[in-house]
Amino acid sequence: MFNALVVEKDEESGKTSAAVKQITVDDLPEAEVLVAVEYSTVNYKDGLCIGPGGGLVRKYPHVPGIDFAGTVEESRDARYKPGDKVVLTGWRVGEAHWGGYAQKARVLADWLVPLPEGLDTRQAMAVGTAGFTAMLAVMALEDHGLVPGHGPVLVTGAAGGVGSVATAILAQLGHEVAAVTGRPEQEAYLRSLGATRIVAREELTEVTRKPLESEQWAGCVDAVAGAVLGRGLKQMKYGTSVAAIGLAGGAAIEGALITPFILRGVNLLGIDSVMQPYENRVRAWGRIARDLPMDKLEAMVAPATLADLPRLGAEILKGQVRGRVVVDVNG
Repeated sequence: MFNALVVEKDEESGKTSAAVKQITVDDLPEAEVLVAVEYSTVNYKDGLCIGPGGGLVRKYPHVPGIDFAGTVEESRDARYKPGDKVVLTGWRVGEAHWGGYAQKARVLADWLVPLPEGLDTRQAMAVGTAGFTAMLAVMALEDHGLVPGHGPVLVTGAAGGVGSVATAILAQLGHEVAAVTGRPEQEAYLRSLGATRIVAREELTEVTRKPLESEQWAGCVDAVAGAVLGRGLKQMKYGTSVAAIGLAGGAAIEGALITPFILRGVNLLGIDSVMQPYENRVRAWGRIARDLPMDKLEAMVAPATLADLPRLGAEILKGQVRGRVVVDVNG
């Protein structure tokens, strides 16, 4: 028997509830590799899965947790042996397949990545899906020509999980970072991650009818979309790129197609962290181990246990969680 956060649905009322319960290995979905989970994280999708509406869950009972890191316990795949340290993000784990909010998880070998040298399992989940996504965004911007010294890089939703890691990575790589936040009290935190400028969210949500504005940004990691992205696009420098990740601010973008995409040649790069090819996942985790400063990573971390998850699931949906919540599933 081992502990897991189990979400169940009352068929009569349609309401869901989450509680820590004991389950067995036989309860886990069938797959090739059994992992002794050590750490997971709290992401926006986890909040949706834990919440009373059930959100993204397809079948109950369910164990959420869209990522985890731990040690292989059993394996029917030659690539992984007992004792190997592994990390998993994406592949609908925690949504369509039971996830990381349990002391054991059984998953397909193709979904795993060996933990890179230089990271332990706790650090890997301090990075988590959010940090993995942030690195994918930085890599995409670099692949489209972003180099230090060409001007500040805009990071929206900078106090959140993706934004915090993106800010730290970009600063470590020598970029000026303009961090956007709607919470003035986060300025000291964002500057500790390396932000050189703090941009109030109101500056990018103020309505303007100008099709283009003065060129300011050499690149952008956008975790918000909506009005913030629409305004930021008008301020991008010629030939630069925006790596777009989330839709917390809404899916609609105000503005005409001709500006800035045609007149300024701006690239809008969609970043999907779920079904990344194995080679790209390995590359991204290797870059994280090399380029993410561990002291700044530690400053982002808030510890939690399985018992904290119902409360944290509600808080992340309200935008009340800063940085990275690392869940010690054995704590």
